[in-house]
Amino acid sequence: MRIVDNIKKWLGKGAALINKQEFQSVFDHPKIDADPKEFERIAESFRYYRGEYGIINYTNSKQNQKTRRFSTVNMAKKVAAEYAKVLFNEQAEILVGEVKDENGKEIANPLNDWIQHVLEHNDFKKNLSRYLEPAMALGGLAVRPYFNKDSQEIEFSWALADAFYPLRSNTNKISECAIPFRTTETVGDTTYYYTKLEFHEWKNGNYVVSNELYESESPDILGKQIKLSKLYPEMAERAVFYNMSRPQFAYLKPAGFNNIHPYSPLGLGVYDNSKNTLDRLNLTFDEFNMEIKRGRRRIAVSEMLMKGKVDHRKNEITEFFDDDEDVFVPVPGSKMDDMTIKDLTSDIRTTEYVAAINHHLRTLEMETGLSTGTFTFNGEGIRSTKTATEVVSENSQTYQSRNMHEKELRKFIQELIISICELGTNVKNATGQKVYTGEIPAAEIIGVDLDDGVFLNKDAEVNQFLRLRNAGIIPGWYVLAKTKDMPEDVAKRLYAEALKDEFNMMTRSDLPTTGIDEYEE
Repeated sequence: MRIVDNIKKWLGKGAALINKQEFQSVFDHPKIDADPKEFERIAESFRYYRGEYGIINYTNSKQNQKTRRFSTVNMAKKVAAEYAKVLFNEQAEILVGEVKDENGKEIANPLNDWIQHVLEHNDFKKNLSRYLEPAMALGGLAVRPYFNKDSQEIEFSWALADAFYPLRSNTNKISECAIPFRTTETVGDTTYYYTKLEFHEWKNGNYVVSNELYESESPDILGKQIKLSKLYPEMAERAVFYNMSRPQFAYLKPAGFNNIHPYSPLGLGVYDNSKNTLDRLNLTFDEFNMEIKRGRRRIAVSEMLMKGKVDHRKNEITEFFDDDEDVFVPVPGSKMDDMTIKDLTSDIRTTEYVAAINHHLRTLEMETGLSTGTFTFNGEGIRSTKTATEVVSENSQTYQSRNMHEKELRKFIQELIISICELGTNVKNATGQKVYTGEIPAAEIIGVDLDDGVFLNKDAEVNQFLRLRNAGIIPGWYVLAKTKDMPEDVAKRLYAEALKDEFNMMTRSDLPTTGIDEYEE
């Protein structure tokens, strides 16, 4: 770097180095003891999720080396999307405490009202639906609540598995972590890369959040620590929170044991044990596409029929194909009158390739815990054959796998809500009032109903509730309340009137005991 640029940085930008040590990566930081191999695995899983594969080298008809893109189908994303689809969507219900009395009438619940406000302000259900797919793909997702002084609201910061470094953990949970936040800045001809490391730690029974800022001229190097005020003039380097029972973040990982790195607290993506199958599937798909492309024609021709151009320097005629030609194959040594043209085109082995691709799909389903027949290939594309409602009603393998992941998701939401409340008791708004002054809820009173989330359309939801009603599991008024989103008292009154109309020819003694008398005037 030039001396002038250095002076501009020091004087114009006010930067000051705290130490002369330069960290090559986050893993060089003394506080971070994470296994780099785990994050190499996550980076590899991210490449599968993005569908990034290498370039194929091949030889054309002129024996020249050419390249082409690898034809793939991104089944890694489809598997993750399949799990995200059946786990959660915006119809799921999150409640804290009781919101109705024993008669079904709504009661005041300030805690639930406040939590609903925080969740709606952060568009939590929509964002969770969006982030759940990469979380299932990479093996983790972290959400950190914080108080935004500008909006005077508690807001959420989301971090995928590749941006979450555990500092302390046991087999059940992660209690300390570091979360990186990256940004860039250009000064003259030089681009500077900044990384803010946010450390969450327990010290002397209190919860401490500290921030460190690093600067580098390379995106692949963490760099040297500089003053935090250079980019964050109003941010404190250290904040202490009291009376905390848990960390100020919630971490979600897919169910199941990390068999690749058994002592790692991080989770595995749903396809981490299926990468060989994904490779075989993509290779077969690529071969099938190339067979279709090359199957249009393959012709052997006499060199007497080839184009020729005069090379005046050598005083000879050179036959040639077009550079992109790979259909015609020359037959050398032909006689002057040899006008041979022989079609070498072979039949496309569609049946064999379709069967091979479906075989790999069955293997992928088995390895990822999905039901047999979840995906099918018919020669035109791969599609999911199971709706979310079918997954539940059939009690399939996908449903059983969903239940395992559902427990982790429900725990994640409960822990996040507790963290929100504890944060609210530790921060003050612009008027000097605590953001939240109520009690901290126990996990047991935080209700997370994910069952509604499996219905992708209203007809499927109605049919499911009608089956439960016909089986005698739920009363008829409950069907109305759930499918028409009406209060229970209104649903009961409407259902009672419907029963009266249906049985208007019956005597009172013949009417079923459905609680109709409660609604008679």
